[in-house]
Amino acid sequence: MIKLIHTADVHLDSPLQTLALRNPDLQDKVQGASRHAFTRIVEQALEQDVAAVLISGDLFDRTARSAKTAAFLLAELARLNKAGIKVFYIKGNHDAENPLTGETTLPENVHVFDGDGDKVQLQGCEVWIHGVSFSEKKAEKSLLGKFAAPVPNAINIGLLHTSLNGSASHDVYAPCTVQELIDTGFNYWALGHIHKRQVHSDAPWIVMPGIPQGRDIGEPGPQSATLIEIDEGSITTSEFLTSSIEFTTLLLDVGALEDATALQTLAKSALQKHADSLQSDDGVVRVRLQGQSAFRWQWLRDRDQWEETFDLACRGTGRLWMEKLIFEIDDTPKTVADKSALGELSSLMSAIRSEESFVEESVTLINEVLSALPAGERSKLLPTEDAQHEQAALLSEQGEEQLLAIMKGVGQTGVST
Repeated sequence: MIKLIHTADVHLDSPLQTLALRNPDLQDKVQGASRHAFTRIVEQALEQDVAAVLISGDLFDRTARSAKTAAFLLAELARLNKAGIKVFYIKGNHDAENPLTGETTLPENVHVFDGDGDKVQLQGCEVWIHGVSFSEKKAEKSLLGKFAAPVPNAINIGLLHTSLNGSASHDVYAPCTVQELIDTGFNYWALGHIHKRQVHSDAPWIVMPGIPQGRDIGEPGPQSATLIEIDEGSITTSEFLTSSIEFTTLLLDVGALEDATALQTLAKSALQKHADSLQSDDGVVRVRLQGQSAFRWQWLRDRDQWEETFDLACRGTGRLWMEKLIFEIDDTPKTVADKSALGELSSLMSAIRSEESFVEESVTLINEVLSALPAGERSKLLPTEDAQHEQAALLSEQGEEQLLAIMKGVGQTGVST
């Protein structure tokens, strides 16, 4: 029996992006979340007595040098070296621009594949590891032509950082198809780049292990790495948990609730149940309130109080932090059109929001706020002009609803104290 571990997209020191980071206690936890995931991989490698750890690109996240990251990485690799565990590593699009590996002397157990491609035999067995690194940040053409032919009568494993034939949430890098990978004759393709785990084939194995630690609500749920077992030429795989924090979304139907006390009770019970279901140590949750309710305007009016209520309920579980509270509640149906003063005001505000001059002024205000942020952060928040206009429209719509909620909810019962 030969065991290996396959991981990718560790993104050491990647900042977790969440509104919940306003909480200083959570900041302490997430500061080293990506490192904690890598440590879990190392500990599993030691526990399972694997022959090697395969890292299919993007071990690092940013170009900035970090002595702290270098010290952490060398210490973890030294633990593997002491146990006689090899590490095979290819550079992905993030690693290609990160100078750390080029300036740090890695332990002798680490083999970094270059951009020309290479193959290495695992000592004492007929298992060959093939790999090709990114030579630069972009690899717009397929890298399959750089791989050597499979070694006959052996297990051949290929390390490749690729978007395959495309992904809506990832840029196109080293594109290829699943069929092209099958046609190479390799027994296992250890892929990286797409942050969601996917097993594209089990004959041969073509595995995208996913990111070992999610970074925002777009990378939800518990994250893992892959354990490979080779026994007399037969390959099996399994997952093991690596994430210490998982991002989740909780949907709550509030249509049947009769008052604010009922919503408070639901918040506490539902969030505790949600916390108990976590596989990772802690969770960051986005709560979406849905349904049709006559209390919509009162709850929107008291949005800031409800955000605090749900935040306290999250922290009361000891495992959850609230990322955002979203109101997706519809008002109860009206049998006649709203011809009241508030109805006319709503129509007027909607008309103003669609005026070109109002939109331009909104975008200008957004740009003023963005100008206070570093350029890299600006591009992440609003990468395109369309995104700026969409954000302006969203904020103005929320402002209209909040104003109407305050006016409609006057004199109604809000959050009980």
